[in-house]
Amino acid sequence: MPLIAVLAGDGIGPEVTAEARRVLEALGLDLSFEEAPVGGAGYLATGRPLPPETLALAKRSDAVLFGAVGDPRFEALERRLRPEAALLGLRRELGLFANIRPASIFPGLEDASPLRPEIVRNLDIVIVRELTGDVYFGEKGRRETHEGLRQGYDWMSYDEREVERIAIVGFEMAKRRKRKLCSVDKANVLETSQLWRDVVNGLAGDYPEVELTHMYVDNAAMQLVRNPTQFDVIVTGNLFGDILSDQASMCAGSIGMLPSASLNAWTGTVGMYEPIHGSAPDIAGQGKANPCAAVLSAAMLLRHSLSDEASAQRVEKAVAGALAAGFRTADLGGSHTTSEMGDAILKALA
Repeated sequence: MPLIAVLAGDGIGPEVTAEARRVLEALGLDLSFEEAPVGGAGYLATGRPLPPETLALAKRSDAVLFGAVGDPRFEALERRLRPEAALLGLRRELGLFANIRPASIFPGLEDASPLRPEIVRNLDIVIVRELTGDVYFGEKGRRETHEGLRQGYDWMSYDEREVERIAIVGFEMAKRRKRKLCSVDKANVLETSQLWRDVVNGLAGDYPEVELTHMYVDNAAMQLVRNPTQFDVIVTGNLFGDILSDQASMCAGSIGMLPSASLNAWTGTVGMYEPIHGSAPDIAGQGKANPCAAVLSAAMLLRHSLSDEASAQRVEKAVAGALAAGFRTADLGGSHTTSEMGDAILKALA
């Protein structure tokens, strides 16, 4: 019986994760669930954002269903004790180097995008973000300059193996879709990006069916607004991917619609599945959160960790069915609550 670790976290995390779990349970699959605190909830329970018991559960599970972490009450703590440290710790300890973030427009949501409907119609892209390197995990600190000024520093670095494994995920994803891969970097300025580009180019010969292009990150940001449907799969580093995937979410109408999967391999993977929207503490407990991204993350869990494509498609079609029936949370311009949207997805699933 596959074990799903449920780490709901902070803010709206418990609300949206509860709806995703309801959908998974409604499928009638032989799954077991076990909950544990993480983030601010973990700190309140144990004094650590990633309690040892939570990490142990994640390591022995078949997949992790994750909510969100972040709480302004803990911003004064040292960085290693803040809720966000739990997320970085899970990525590091589970080896989750590949973040898959699809951004597509559901029929009927074209008007929810800040871009004109004709620009986002048929939007269907995937951003493959490297997740365990770059400035997020590089050496960082504070020091004093010769002039006595305070200075902060963060090292951006990648070795060729780190680039190669995320590039393979990008190529494999593109091979199964429209066979177009755009590698995003800043090779005209950064030596790290030049190595990135060299390694990606070196792999291109192994994927002759995939059309490889390169784009600087500033141009990629502009093109996501100008003509997002030109892209199929984008592969990029941790920092650039963090920014571009949030931008892509607004092309799709709302950050509340975008799921993600964090994987430790292309096939046969353990994964962590989470909506990209964050904890949104300002609306926590009010029933305003959109659960669609969490539910769609559960669909990715079925697809990537449990190899159940049929059930994944059932869930995705149920979300589309609820939206087609007119259900909208506040972020989509509607007034339905979190649980009402969940009920609508369950009805469409049935």
